[in-house]
Amino acid sequence: MISLDDLVETISALQRSDLEAWIREELVTPRQEAGTLLFTDMECARIRLICTLHYELEIDAETLPVVLTLVDQLYDTRQRLLSLTAAVAAQDEDVQAAIIAAMAPEWRILA
Repeated sequence: MISLDDLVETISALQRSDLEAWIREELVTPRQEAGTLLFTDMECARIRLICTLHYELEIDAETLPVVLTLVDQLYDTRQRLLSLTAAVAAQDEDVQAAIIAAMAPEWRILA
């Protein structure tokens, strides 16, 4: 876990005022312990992504929540697909073959 001050020092492009705004807007959700805001590795990665979107790709503050929502949905979908893939792989070959047969034709090409 890393504090707000340390995070601002670590990420050179990051402006403290922007980070504080992102916290207010709940784009990132640090933990608060003993009056100090702390960020997990996952939150730090999210902040780096937001920095890239905002500072490098010049996505404005009003658009950031929309882009992040889409990224979150994509990440969730990826996690679900990985889970489904593992569940199918754990089945015997007959079940796997039945699942593949039931899938749309464009998916069968990938199998």
